[in-house]
Amino acid sequence: MKHRIKKQFWLSPQDARELKRKAKLCGITETAVIRILLRGYEPKEKPDARFYEAMRQLSAIGNNINQLALKANALGFVDTPMLKNEAVRCHKFQADIEAVLLRPGAEQSKMAVRRETE
Repeated sequence: MKHRIKKQFWLSPQDARELKRKAKLCGITETAVIRILLRGYEPKEKPDARFYEAMRQLSAIGNNINQLALKANALGFVDTPMLKNEAVRCHKFQADIEAVLLRPGAEQSKMAVRRETE
């Protein structure tokens, strides 16, 4: 999306610090923080390195299960539907973790709460 309209506004020093802090915690630009807030979402903090390591490990587990399922299917001696089900479950778990920890959530939106009370 091209952003063609420039907006300039003034912030108090305290608000400017808070905007900068939120952007840094989330790992996004100050402009992105404002856009997220305008859409009624509260930006989530960027997870620490442990989260990304857990995601790598979980991804490796899922890949291993898929490889086992392929091998078992070729050799015909393991319950391949069960293994495939576990692989799907593993990848869904990974997606759920990412959704909870990385994506902004409308349920936490202060603006959404304000709209409901108006």
